[in-house]
Amino acid sequence: MTRILLVEDDPMILEIYQKKFTDSGFEVLTADAGEKVLKIAKEEKLDVILLDLIMPKMDGYEILRNLRGGEYDTNIKIIISSNLSQKENKDKALKLGANGFIAKSDYRPSELIAEVQRFLNQYKEQARNEARINGSSQPAEKNEGAKKILMIEDEEIFIEMFGEKLKQEGYELTYARNGAWGVKEAVKGGFDMFIIDMVMPAMTGDEMVAKIKLDEKVKNVPIIILSASVEEDIAQKVKQMGIDAFYLKTQVTPSELARKVEEIFSQKK
Repeated sequence: MTRILLVEDDPMILEIYQKKFTDSGFEVLTADAGEKVLKIAKEEKLDVILLDLIMPKMDGYEILRNLRGGEYDTNIKIIISSNLSQKENKDKALKLGANGFIAKSDYRPSELIAEVQRFLNQYKEQARNEARINGSSQPAEKNEGAKKILMIEDEEIFIEMFGEKLKQEGYELTYARNGAWGVKEAVKGGFDMFIIDMVMPAMTGDEMVAKIKLDEKVKNVPIIILSASVEEDIAQKVKQMGIDAFYLKTQVTPSELARKVEEIFSQKK
């Protein structure tokens, strides 16, 4: 679970943000003054700090200068969220070591969360790319305790596109190339997620989901549905069966799917 420190001196805004981020799967800490920020950053393990520039006594720039002064974890991502959004404000913050800048007035709370998540996904993707370039990434088979995903898919191009990306992210993949076989494998148990194509030989996607949901052992395992095309009534039917995500194959990239998988696992912790 991503740990975020929300830095905001307006108690009403802070309360709204805290609830929204918590509901979105973040572990949230809060601070309403610079001294508290520095104390928490020194004592707690943080993934990201969302920092307002307009703060009492110690403004956001000074907080940022301290956080990047050498005493604190340099891996903490610091994203500025401020109404001081002129170019000179952004340039100064980035020069002091901020990783990103969000103009607060441009985003509603739910949109702000999406923008923070976009930044975090971008940072993770950059780190993974650097690791691959440096030869430090490990194949999924060698990952201790890797999450296990059953992918029920019969088209090799999508197995290659989506499956290989998920392997790169450290997941262990098992494939089933027809629906009946997929359900048989699924109900054996042992998987942390099912990714199911709607149109499969021997059994359709909605039939597979229905059978999985009837099995006490696996009914709560997260399910992502992929489909090349499907009628709207069928799509709505399967969405109402308790799946975690539904994507058209032509409208989701392997990276986006991998991020969704990670998000679902984070929320299930």
